[in-house]
Amino acid sequence: MTKTEFTAVVPVAGTGTRLRPHTYTYPKVLLTVGDKPIIGHILDDLHAAGIKKICMVVGYLGDKIKEYVAKNYRHLDVSYVEQAEQKGLGHAIWLTRRNVTGPVVVMLGDTILDADLSKFMTSKEDCIAVKEVKDPRRFGVVEVKGGYISAMVEKPENPKTNLAIVGIYSFHNSSALYNSLEKLVDSGRTTKGEIQFTDAMAAMVRDGHKIRPVPIEGWYDCGKPETLLETNRHILDKKKFSPKAKNSLIIPPVYISPTAKVENSIVGPYASIGDGASIDSSIISDSIVNENASIRNMNLSGSLVGPSATVIGRKDQLNVGENSEIKFDKTVCE
Repeated sequence: MTKTEFTAVVPVAGTGTRLRPHTYTYPKVLLTVGDKPIIGHILDDLHAAGIKKICMVVGYLGDKIKEYVAKNYRHLDVSYVEQAEQKGLGHAIWLTRRNVTGPVVVMLGDTILDADLSKFMTSKEDCIAVKEVKDPRRFGVVEVKGGYISAMVEKPENPKTNLAIVGIYSFHNSSALYNSLEKLVDSGRTTKGEIQFTDAMAAMVRDGHKIRPVPIEGWYDCGKPETLLETNRHILDKKKFSPKAKNSLIIPPVYISPTAKVENSIVGPYASIGDGASIDSSIISDSIVNENASIRNMNLSGSLVGPSATVIGRKDQLNVGENSEIKFDKTVCE
């Protein structure tokens, strides 16, 4: 527990277009990775760091996020603001200005990070997490001079460094941050059609505000099916669960929810089976089966099965959304 009480701002209003069809009817942050939804991992990390007050920016399917948090995180003081129109990350954070006073940690809701949050909260200076990446054009990019960030730009065509901003920000004086965001919003300035958080922080740096970069190694994207599965593998390796199932072979690492029913199957390696899911007479590896999904007589690898989906038959790879039903007949084509 730190001496200074931080508030965490967690933007989760994105529509998750790269994870369709799952995100047509389900918010991305509620998709399972490892043993719980993405947002569950983020809230657990914040609570472990001693942060109890959290403001979440919701939008698309926000009621489902509120229901999950209310059910599983009653010990946290969570407030919500709504971003009705997707105008960018800077706009989303600006919307929280009336819910936050004092020190603030901003933690993005679409990535899972292995980072020591105490480094950000106990530092006497404001901090931003950074990581060297192969293609920095996809990210906010920082330049560093004398141990501090000297410039930053959002998704540059010709980046001067490969240091990407990767999702954790801490500011001891939230007023300075919100003042910069206010000026940006009032100006109407956008980058690539959105009000960018990076632009507000870049203005602070130009005005002499000192922000220190904090390199981190563990940064796991949850934005696409392939990266979601990669993150799932990392969590299963890290947590090392010991599940059991009736008349089944478990090849670790595997997570099976206590409320899931798995029979007559081979599960693993790298499979996560969510709450209330049913698996029968199937082989499941390197896959995520979300809550209340039902799978029978299947051989799945590298697959995502959405909440409440039903899959009966046999196929090698699937990407199945919520409440879908897929059946394969036994006809053999020569």
